[in-house]
Amino acid sequence: MVVVAASAGFFWLSAQLAASQEQISDQQRQIIDQQRELEEQRAQLDRKEQFGAAMQELYATIDPLVGLPYASLVPWSEVEAFARSAWAHRESVVTMERDIADVERFTTKLAGRVEAARSAAATNATGSPWEATLDTLGRGWVSMAYDDSNRPCGLEAMACVSSADPFVVHVSSDTRDDSTLTDWIRTGVAYHEYAHVLQFTNPEATASALTAFAGDVETMADCYALTVLDGWTLDHEVPIDSSSFWRVSVGYGYTCDDAQRQVIRDWVGSLGLQKRTVSQ
Repeated sequence: MVVVAASAGFFWLSAQLAASQEQISDQQRQIIDQQRELEEQRAQLDRKEQFGAAMQELYATIDPLVGLPYASLVPWSEVEAFARSAWAHRESVVTMERDIADVERFTTKLAGRVEAARSAAATNATGSPWEATLDTLGRGWVSMAYDDSNRPCGLEAMACVSSADPFVVHVSSDTRDDSTLTDWIRTGVAYHEYAHVLQFTNPEATASALTAFAGDVETMADCYALTVLDGWTLDHEVPIDSSSFWRVSVGYGYTCDDAQRQVIRDWVGSLGLQKRTVSQ
C-alpha cells in the first residue's frame, strides 16, 4: 500500500509539473506576443511621426509660393490624397513607408521647380524680349521655347500656350528675324501670351471673368495686354525707311472698353495660390 501511494503521489506531482510548464509556456508566448505588438505599435508610431515630418517639409516648400498668381501650381488633390492614404494605411508599417516616400518625392519635385524658377528669373538664355518679358511677368515660372518647325500654333499666331503645359510659351522661330516685328511688338504679344498662362492656371477665376468677353479667351488676352502694358495698342507702324513703313496689326481686332479693362484688373487682383490645410 505504501508503494502504491508513493506512485500515485509521483504521478500527481508529474501532472502538476506538466501543467505548470504548460502555463509557463503560455505566459512566455503571451509575453512574446505582447512584445511583438508593442514593437509593431512603436513602428507604427514612428512611421506616423515620419509622415507628419514629411508633410511639414512639404508645407514649408509650399508656403513661399502662396500668393503667386497660379492657382494650379500646387495640385492640392494630390496633397489631400497623401493624407487620406496615410490614414487608411495607419496600421501598416510597409504601406506607410510608401506613403512617406510619395510625399518626399512630391516635395523634391516641387523644390526642384522652385529652384528652376529662381534660376530662370535671373537669366535670359535666348537674349530675347520674349524671354525678358516673361521672366519679369512670370517671376521665372514661365519659360519660352522657340519652335524650329515654325508656326507651332497655326499659320497666323506668332506664339501660343497649351493647356497641357501652361507654363511654357511656344514662339515661332521665324519671329526672331521678321523685319515687320519690333521688340515693342514682341513685348506686347508676350503680355498677351502670359494672359493665357494665367487663364489656364486659374480656371475658376477665369471662367467668371470670361463672361465679360462673351467667352472669348483671345479678346480677353488682348484686353490684358492693353490694360497692363502702358502704351500698348493692337495697331503699329514699323518703319522701313525714311519715307515708308509697315502697318502691322496684332491681336484679334477688338480693343476692349473701360468696363472690360476693370474686369481684367479685378481678375488679376483675385488670382493667387491659396494655402489649404489637410488633415489625416
